[in-house]
Amino acid sequence: MTGEQLRLMFNRGFSEAGYARFLALVRERCGVEVQFRLSETPCFFDWEFMHRLSNDGADLLDQLTTESYLRLSDRAVPAAYRAPNEPQLPLFAVVDFGVVRNERGLLEPRLVEIQAFPSLYAFQPVLAQSYIDAYELPGDLRYLLEGLDMRAYRKLLEESILAGHAPDEVVLLEIDPERQKTRCDFAVTEQMLGVRAVCITRVRKRGIRLYYEINGREVQIKRIYNRVIIDELTARQVQPPFDWRDELDVEWAGHPNWFFRISKFSLPFLKHPSVPPCHFLSELGQLPEDLDRWVLKPLYSFAGRGVTLGPSREQIEAIPGAERDQWLLQQRVEFTPVIETPVGATKAEIRVMYIGGRPVTHIIRMGRGAMMGVDHNKNLAWVGASAALYHGGA
Repeated sequence: MTGEQLRLMFNRGFSEAGYARFLALVRERCGVEVQFRLSETPCFFDWEFMHRLSNDGADLLDQLTTESYLRLSDRAVPAAYRAPNEPQLPLFAVVDFGVVRNERGLLEPRLVEIQAFPSLYAFQPVLAQSYIDAYELPGDLRYLLEGLDMRAYRKLLEESILAGHAPDEVVLLEIDPERQKTRCDFAVTEQMLGVRAVCITRVRKRGIRLYYEINGREVQIKRIYNRVIIDELTARQVQPPFDWRDELDVEWAGHPNWFFRISKFSLPFLKHPSVPPCHFLSELGQLPEDLDRWVLKPLYSFAGRGVTLGPSREQIEAIPGAERDQWLLQQRVEFTPVIETPVGATKAEIRVMYIGGRPVTHIIRMGRGAMMGVDHNKNLAWVGASAALYHGGA
């Protein structure tokens, strides 16, 4: 079935009872409450479009792992957070595309963000499968890529996160994990792999080794599944028990340096049909006339903080010259509402998720607000986190 046929079938058969069943199933499978809105619907796309997304994202990541880009991106890694033993390639990466419809009526991706950092790798397959099970959708619908099934996907996660270590020797490192919106992913990660979420403030350092406590027993940390966002660490003035520059007896599943190298900093360097124009403010001689079609972004922020849609000249000129290399001006992606729902067409942002350069699955955010984040889509229905389902593919 095509994406359009699946959409018609879903909309005709939708019921609030089905949505309640879906929410209950996700909650049961996670074992914790999900702290963000889940859309009433999955998103149905044709395989050809999903395949293009994967390829476009891979092309972009290839541009950002060359020797020439690595030299350029050295200045993106702050000296205070430059960790040793950086691998040649990032283990985790995500590429966010806005969905637009071209003049021929075909769907196309437009890059919004790119980041070498883990996302909801454990939670997202649970969400996708729950849509299928709760709504009794066709059992052959896919949500994993590259020929993966759940058994192979779980093995890939285990190899990437545990890397041969015992689960107790690996921690998912976060800041106050019990209060993070992504707690549901931490819970499913522990279910799947036995890896616990540990607050960075509860880690202890002795010599070159790191430790944490389980039921009164001290355990050495051999590997860190790194989920600490440095922007949040500094904003909350959290003091880690170790220095990021230390030569520690620990492995990184997601090395901290790549968080900076592949980030908003990367956007001006990318050349691809899916990439809208983007400039460092410090390198922009003349401002565009149509500023309402542009977005002003700080290099280092998370969850959309500090982003200004359609900035005024006064807002831009108020940024001191010495700080302008920390700001981007990016042409705005004009999302096309392409998801037909009972309350009107809805926009979609698709995150392609990679492990070791391999595309594995997607996250979708649906929205009708000015931006796609939860804070910009409050009190709306048929928006929020969703999953991509499709027929076909290897």
